[in-house]
Amino acid sequence: MGSYDVSDESPERRFRTLFISDVHLGARGSQADLLLDFLRYNDADTIYLVGDIVDGWALKSSWHWPQSHNDLVQKLLRKARKGAKVIYIPGNHDEFLRNYYGTHFGGIDVVENTVHTGVDGKRYLVIHGDIFDLVVQNARWLAHLGDKAYDFAIQMNRFVNFFRRMFKVPYWSLSQWAKQKVKNAVNYIGAFEQALAAEARRHDADGVICGHIHYAVIRDEAGIRYMNCGDWVESCTALVEHDDGHFEIITWADQARKPAQVPQVAARAA
Repeated sequence: MGSYDVSDESPERRFRTLFISDVHLGARGSQADLLLDFLRYNDADTIYLVGDIVDGWALKSSWHWPQSHNDLVQKLLRKARKGAKVIYIPGNHDEFLRNYYGTHFGGIDVVENTVHTGVDGKRYLVIHGDIFDLVVQNARWLAHLGDKAYDFAIQMNRFVNFFRRMFKVPYWSLSQWAKQKVKNAVNYIGAFEQALAAEARRHDADGVICGHIHYAVIRDEAGIRYMNCGDWVESCTALVEHDDGHFEIITWADQARKPAQVPQVAARAA
């Protein structure tokens, strides 16, 4: 992980490629303001939106769309107008956009999945990943129930950490703590990574870039480079490709704009 101190006067950092997933605009847990802050100081020639950018599930149950969500959409559209290539790969929460594969709107291309070619010529399958989640595919009611439970955990996180901040105690995640204690959650992450690695191999790709489980990581899985973007609900992470070709996860940890450590375990099966 790099360590960047970015002040208001610092120039914008530019990357070859930026990958963002699981922003969940429309959900109360979305930290769109932090992503907007990140995008003010970071740019890229190509930006991949790797699914669940908008949370249609949350919007169906109750409408929540603050100004920060509008501002973020406008920021992405402005980047496209200024010449960035923006590619949107819908996930399960924004599956309504799957009816628009092959379309181009506001400078943004909507595709089912795509292959990104790195500086060194290696090919990476870019896909949200929900089609490899058996809960989402075969028990949608359970996926929706898990989604509600996750939202509740996020709200509890905020309540608990409000008091922790008062006593100057570091941030603590209820949802991450719970998953570290549950063996099945760890097994779920491993199975998901293996399934995505197998899909990349089926596409004759050298690696896979995905989202969905809210667990940012870069690792090798059976000879395939597996990279997950993470999320902008809790960990606030983005995957970037530098001009020299190496990939990195940046965590936009707080309003001070200082990337921090990626959580060890943070998965969401929805």
